[in-house]
Amino acid sequence: MRPPVLLKWPFLVGRYCRDWYRYQRMPEAPKLTTLDSYPCLYERTITTFIDKHYFYQGLWAMRRIAVRKPERHVDVGSDNRWVGWLTTWVPVTSIDIRPLDVEIDNLECRTGSVVSLPFSDESVDSLSCLHVVEHVGLGRYGDPLDPQGTARACGELSRVIAPAGMLYLSLPIGTPRVCFNAHRVTDPMAVLSYCRNLTLHEFSVIDDNEHLIVNTDPQLYREATYACGLYIFSRN
Repeated sequence: MRPPVLLKWPFLVGRYCRDWYRYQRMPEAPKLTTLDSYPCLYERTITTFIDKHYFYQGLWAMRRIAVRKPERHVDVGSDNRWVGWLTTWVPVTSIDIRPLDVEIDNLECRTGSVVSLPFSDESVDSLSCLHVVEHVGLGRYGDPLDPQGTARACGELSRVIAPAGMLYLSLPIGTPRVCFNAHRVTDPMAVLSYCRNLTLHEFSVIDDNEHLIVNTDPQLYREATYACGLYIFSRN
């Protein structure tokens, strides 16, 4: 078992200081100042660190949206880097309570909440909300406290999906719990009830071992610790 990060901290700081002095004594090294010191203590790893939830979910959603080739895609609150990459081939409307402060081609940024979307009923053909609804109602991003935040967000996303439209949704799943004020973990079957006006088109998962498993059964992950459920819902 890896030692906790806090227990490793004195060793990492000591190694940084030794490297700082060694570098400073090298003949061609410029003079270092403490004001310009910028310790990066946790990046000497055997493999490159990635957040596999975000890595896999981005690939998963991008590939499926690309197959459909929508005229426009709407995203609600997902990772801003992923939203930017999506604009390279499809116009995107980004909705967030903290809108993106950028100006690039193919991107329209609008202020809005996932529990009160600025769209009429059944009007959005292609919609994503990735690793977002688990935060709703916990105050993390300045939103109002609401114990039913995840359920309300899923219901609102379901409301705006157009006939034959697709919703790409991801969130932590497994044994239900609230990690206040960061996120919730939701029973994967509860998500189906939150989106009960839609039809489940695909369920995939990033399991507790951080493996992407495509087209599986959500019931198998009801006792997971912190898996990521990847849902595609459609309105028939």
